[in-house]
Amino acid sequence: MNESKRTIWFPAKTYGWGWGPPICWQGWVVVGIYAALLAAGAFWLLPGKPAFGWYTIGLSLALIFVCWLKGEKPAWRWGKKKE
Repeated sequence: MNESKRTIWFPAKTYGWGWGPPICWQGWVVVGIYAALLAAGAFWLLPGKPAFGWYTIGLSLALIFVCWLKGEKPAWRWGKKKE
C-alpha cells in the first residue's frame, strides 16, 4: 500500500511547543477566518462580558483542533539539531 503524504498547513515551532505561522494558503485562510470571527464577536458580544470570553475560548479551541489535525506533531523543541 502506498500512503499518501499529508500536507502540513502549520509547521512546528523551532523553539517551544506548538505551531508557527501557516506555510500554505489553506492555513492562512483558517487564521483569517479565526481573526474575522473574533473581530465579529468583539463587535457583537462586547468584550468584558462572560459571553465574549466563552466565545473566544471556543474559537481558540477550534483553531487549536485544526492546527492539531493539519500541523506537524507538537513537541518541545529547543532549536535546530546540530549534525
